[in-house]
Amino acid sequence: MNIFSPKRLIKASVIVIAVILTSCATSKEIVYFQDEPISENNEITVNSELIYKPNDLIFISVGGDKDAVAPFNLPAISYSTSSVAVNGDLKMPTYLIDANGNIEYPVLGTLKIAGLTRTQATDYLKNKLKDYIKDPIVNIRLINFTITVLGEVENPGTFTVEDEKISLTQALGMAGDLTIYGKRNNVFLIREQDGKKRFTKFDLTSINVVNSPNYYLQQDDVIYVEPNKSRVRSASYNQNNGVIISAVGTLATIIAIFIAK
Repeated sequence: MNIFSPKRLIKASVIVIAVILTSCATSKEIVYFQDEPISENNEITVNSELIYKPNDLIFISVGGDKDAVAPFNLPAISYSTSSVAVNGDLKMPTYLIDANGNIEYPVLGTLKIAGLTRTQATDYLKNKLKDYIKDPIVNIRLINFTITVLGEVENPGTFTVEDEKISLTQALGMAGDLTIYGKRNNVFLIREQDGKKRFTKFDLTSINVVNSPNYYLQQDDVIYVEPNKSRVRSASYNQNNGVIISAVGTLATIIAIFIAK
């Protein structure tokens, strides 16, 4: 029996090609955040308004009588890297909320800001200022509001939100929308609350997604779009597989022709 018969060579070539094509990655090698089940213990609680937390950078201005408010407004500076540009090269300094949730404010000293909404923080500061200023006008703005979009979107990355409010669909729009390989019914949200990472999922195939209590995002939220099976299968496809398959086929043909003579 000729072990180099054309039929045996062709069969061997088919087996080699099949092995190459089926040596694709599994979802366990590709998909992010697989070992974090959604449960009551780690599910995101509802926040209808942005809440300040440690490491937030906030800008605070106080309006009112010019002389009275002067001690409560730090002067514009030109060398701060953690700041907001105002006029020309001048920048207004920001306050960093520390690990304990506090800021150090002129005259008033240590103020607990973390855990408050913008409305609550404004009222809190007004109450502190009323002994110094009649009818103070307080404006607070979060400077480092960023969200991160990962996975099967056209332009994954971290994005700065200027107006302190952004919806899930707006965030996906900033990232260029989902690719054709993204799972529409499995969009993952990660959020830090009370010092812990919490999770929830969205189903973009349902119109009810806009009614989700977490449809509007918080600062530092992470959105992850899981790849579908087609993307997972193609993710580990070796770019040289085509060359290898062609070479194997050509070699088998040459040998078959040679033996057949």
